[in-house]
Amino acid sequence: MASRKEIGEQIRAARKKLGYTQKMVSEKTGVNKTTISEIENGHFTGSFHLFELVLCSVKLQFEVVPKKYEFPNWYEIESLFKEEDE
Repeated sequence: MASRKEIGEQIRAARKKLGYTQKMVSEKTGVNKTTISEIENGHFTGSFHLFELVLCSVKLQFEVVPKKYEFPNWYEIESLFKEEDE
């Protein structure tokens, strides 16, 4: 699963690829420029509706996929729990 920071970076890249400024996205969506900055920097914790407006404005969409569980390699388990002082 992508982190908020990674999602924000993708949104910023898509916005720049379209030649939009944060101000332009703000005017297009009605979402405050500060909120757009928070989204792009991975600090946004507000409504999904605002997030979705910004995504749509830069031609992205939110997609829900089943969570992937990854088990560590059996031979690496011991090193995962190894004490730092050893």
